[in-house]
Amino acid sequence: MISLRTVVQVLGTIPFLFTTLLAQTLSLPKDVSVKDNGPRTYRFVVDYHNANTRGEIVSRQRITGEYTRGFPGGDVVWNNVTSATANGTSDPYPAAEKRTFMEGFRYRNALQDTMKPDFFKNFPPTAVMERNLVWDTGMFEMFGQAYLTQLKLNEPYRILSNQSIDMPGVGSFTNKNVVLTWTGNSQMHGQDCAVIEYRAFFNPLDINNGGVLLKGRSNYWGLIWVSLATRQIEYATLYEDVLGELTLPGQNMQVMDVVRTGTFEPVTK
Repeated sequence: MISLRTVVQVLGTIPFLFTTLLAQTLSLPKDVSVKDNGPRTYRFVVDYHNANTRGEIVSRQRITGEYTRGFPGGDVVWNNVTSATANGTSDPYPAAEKRTFMEGFRYRNALQDTMKPDFFKNFPPTAVMERNLVWDTGMFEMFGQAYLTQLKLNEPYRILSNQSIDMPGVGSFTNKNVVLTWTGNSQMHGQDCAVIEYRAFFNPLDINNGGVLLKGRSNYWGLIWVSLATRQIEYATLYEDVLGELTLPGQNMQVMDVVRTGTFEPVTK
């Protein structure tokens, strides 16, 4: 006669066996190259929620842009970048204003180049959100495409630790501990995709831009769907929470919490 304890022990091994079998069944592509079949355009939408320490939203900002990759030589281009600002939690956004200085902004697709002092030389000094579009897109592609051969199912993989970044004209940022995890496979836009989770918490941040001072920390995380056939990004999400001491010109220091949410997805196949 089988005892209750034996039954419990047997049942307890089922999740482990299932996970082991799944890990043996799923695999990631070994080819490290991204297959571009001509230009492909993505739409990136990011919402900024500016709140106090009680979670009361003071204002909101939305920035959108179209990012096209796949040009010869690895060039990428931005078009139709717009921004809009609204008060509180429910006021409607007014008509968005086009950021003409980013129209046709073209550069070689290399994240390290975007940190050079003269990279944003034609941007207004206070165009921080527009710079973030460039940096975030580079992040999606680096996190989603550069490490696939090293990832194993459900095993966190650290890629950066205490990496200090100088953001020209903006300030400095330290990636305290960036971890990627391949959480499984799914479908997106008709493509079989690997789903990559990224997360980085307690990252020191110092901003000194246009008389605006912010000293605080950033937590950011999200998911990236990467096509197994092409290594193209099929969808990505961005979440970031920045808490810090904010000083505006002529005002006293106040504690502010800025929450960013974003989605990045192709508008062309």
